[in-house]
Amino acid sequence: MTGRTFADLAGRAAKIDRRTLLIGGGAGVGLMLAWSFWPRDYPANLTAAAGETIFNAWLKIGIDGHVTVAIPQAEYGQGSYTALPQILADELGADWRTVSVEPAPLNPLYTNTLGADELFEGLFANVPDAVKQSHAARVALVMTAASTSVRAFEAPLRQAGAAARALLCKAAAAQWNTGWQDCDTKDGFVTQGTQGKQRRRFGDLAVAAAGYSLPDVLPMRAGDGGLYGQSLPRLDVPAKVDGSANFAGDVRLPDMVFASIRQGPVGDTRLLDIRRKPADKVRGLVAVVQRDDWVAAVATDWWAANRALDALHPRFSTQGNIVNSDSIEAALTAALAGKGERMAQRGDLAAVFKDAQIVAADYRVGLAVHAPVETMTATAHFTGGALKLWLPTQAPGLARTAAARALGISESRVIVHPMLIGGSFGANLEHQVAVQAAILAEEVKRPVQLIWSRGEDLLHDRYRPPAAARLAARLGANGAILGWQTKIAAPATGRELARRLMADDKGARAAIALGGFGDPYAVAGALPFYRFPVYAIDHHPADIGVPTGHWRSGAHSYTAFFTECFLDELAHVAGTEPLSFRVSITGEARLVRCLSTVGALGGWEGGVAGSGQGIACHSFRGSHIAVLAEAHFEDGQIPVVDRLVAAVDCGQMVNPDLVRQQIEGGLLFGMAAALGGTTGFSENLAEARGFGALNLPRLANAPDITVELIKSEAAPGGVSELAVPPVAPAIANALQSAAGFRLRELPLSASR
Repeated sequence: MTGRTFADLAGRAAKIDRRTLLIGGGAGVGLMLAWSFWPRDYPANLTAAAGETIFNAWLKIGIDGHVTVAIPQAEYGQGSYTALPQILADELGADWRTVSVEPAPLNPLYTNTLGADELFEGLFANVPDAVKQSHAARVALVMTAASTSVRAFEAPLRQAGAAARALLCKAAAAQWNTGWQDCDTKDGFVTQGTQGKQRRRFGDLAVAAAGYSLPDVLPMRAGDGGLYGQSLPRLDVPAKVDGSANFAGDVRLPDMVFASIRQGPVGDTRLLDIRRKPADKVRGLVAVVQRDDWVAAVATDWWAANRALDALHPRFSTQGNIVNSDSIEAALTAALAGKGERMAQRGDLAAVFKDAQIVAADYRVGLAVHAPVETMTATAHFTGGALKLWLPTQAPGLARTAAARALGISESRVIVHPMLIGGSFGANLEHQVAVQAAILAEEVKRPVQLIWSRGEDLLHDRYRPPAAARLAARLGANGAILGWQTKIAAPATGRELARRLMADDKGARAAIALGGFGDPYAVAGALPFYRFPVYAIDHHPADIGVPTGHWRSGAHSYTAFFTECFLDELAHVAGTEPLSFRVSITGEARLVRCLSTVGALGGWEGGVAGSGQGIACHSFRGSHIAVLAEAHFEDGQIPVVDRLVAAVDCGQMVNPDLVRQQIEGGLLFGMAAALGGTTGFSENLAEARGFGALNLPRLANAPDITVELIKSEAAPGGVSELAVPPVAPAIANALQSAAGFRLRELPLSASR
């Protein structure tokens, strides 16, 4: 029940007037919808299979009763293909066993301005909301990012479900000669009266319902339909288990060939030469394609292409400074000592710090790799001046724009088929593989599937940036924090990411230029959610010579490490137990509940010496979490995590099982980054070339994990990134209590 293939983007022409929008469907049935529900300039382009009736941009119902929900968000394991249909199905009154999902076509109707806002962490704060929304619609900014799927699309999905429910009730009421308000829906049926004296299946009524108009006011259930809040089975799991789910690497087209690519080192790189004769001896080689900074071998299978690529033995020339681990560290150190920009402040910090005893500490984090199971992959077919792309993407509109520009064709000549994604963690916001595949397809005149090798994927990742921080605070006589300062040296990743993803967008480039030289993305999460009377947050931009990008939870992954470790150090100076210390300065009641819950659930002993326990918390995208870790050093050197306990308040939950899965996965992801998941650099090349170099957790050494989901009536908050930030500081605090010394650098290692 994973749905059907991606709908053709061309869509059908729509007739628009002042009151209604006529949507054409493959079944030849039109539906009159209230004008207020649709932007005037963007008719829906959802298409219908035989026997399906299109109800709106989100919903189709078949004559057999199946309900298909169009979802504009990528599915990369976070559960958007379940949670989002569940919202609509709840409002519609559908039977979950009849619900399926398909990717929505590219259309401004599905833009995610909230995702863009929260991804870039306020980079476009100076742009009025109306301008941002208009701009997002014009460029079809369909984006899966920043834990916004439910928050961005719950309202339109609920409206779509309510609209279809009203129409189905009108169709049934006409047959039963009663008022439509006397009808309701449940389990895929329209029923009459509270006793359900009569009932008709959705499929029997769908075609007739298409002829009715919407009421002036839609009756909304708002979560009372029976499905919201239930841990319903995931729609994407059965096909993933039996192998029928299609990922980008599963695409097969007639006459298709396969490509492997080798790109030059980071920096200003140019391809010098290749050895063509040895490559020509590889059986199956079809073509060799060269560009200024990469070369690709194309063959009848990928292994032949990769062998030919090795035989080519490409040599590159890199201009400019040499990048290695030492140069990256030096750039961070110099930036931290240099000029910064104040990103946030309250009160006069200089006056508070003047002639006072200050507690200070320096922290560091290294580059972090994405390393999803699926490497960068895309299939391209260029024929008749038009391009079709199949790829795992979190931003299909941006990928379409970039590919069109690379081939010099109109965006209207590019169709993007977004595929299921084998993990991402932010990597699939990037679209360089789409551009490369498009160029290869044009060059060889055949469909081409380009797959980066694991080594290539690690060598040319858009890494989570490294950062250095200097934190300082003044404590009062009773241990109260009177003043707080955070200085962070890190690349301006938000600006870099926006410029790279929106390279063809003049409006976005102009907006990026607004303001100073600091980057709100680079210090996101450093703004205290604690009650500090006086504080200052400074960003010191660092040019490290390595491309950086969005990584699960972004800068929160290191700012939480800085803040939560330093708070523990302050608690020790003040002679206060760390959990109570946090509670005393926390103004958020929901976060306090998380802290008290995790303490009780985890058997918190106060973080005393020898306990091996540490605690940390974070508030993020409307959600709150506290994490308790138990850890120790093996052989006095190797950090080992024995146990992780988390208490989470993320507001109302569409599907609690999905939330639990994301929290458990986030805890392990954060632990991987705390103990490894990094790479050094040497001569402009990443040193990690495979999973074996990343010290990732395995089943044999995975800790015991306990997750408590706290019930809440608050609005849904973000979940998929929530558990990552507090894990590393909780582990670091646990190791301090176990061994008596403090590690202030990620990844954590006693040798440092």
